[in-house]
Amino acid sequence: QVQLVESGGGSVQAGGSLRLSCAASGYGLSRACMAWFRQAPGKEREGIAMIYGNTGSTYYADSVKGRFTISQDNAGSTFYLHMNSLKAEDTGMYSCSAVPFYGCPGEDRWYLPDEYAYWGQGTQVTVSS
Repeated sequence: QVQLVESGGGSVQAGGSLRLSCAASGYGLSRACMAWFRQAPGKEREGIAMIYGNTGSTYYADSVKGRFTISQDNAGSTFYLHMNSLKAEDTGMYSCSAVPFYGCPGEDRWYLPDEYAYWGQGTQVTVSS
């Protein structure tokens, strides 16, 4: 059974930093593709970062490029989202998601929620201006 558990959310002032973690466990996640999504109240879920577990290649939404970094530990069991220079518009519920390596989305689809099979419960990030 696959399980994804996020942690690290909280409240921070604009310009600050946070690091989110996603602990992944379960069969079939070796070299998985992992992504972070966020959803603000009244808005659609937005794909913000993805990492290919097999190659380490990363992709980012334009809204976070240069400020956020997705990474994984050596074991590939914990994934991180390092968030710097946070803005009020970064506020939202952040969720990690995963799909086994054989189902990894293409470069033109990485940001689509339907491409991912497993989801965590989410962790709230609130940025005050």
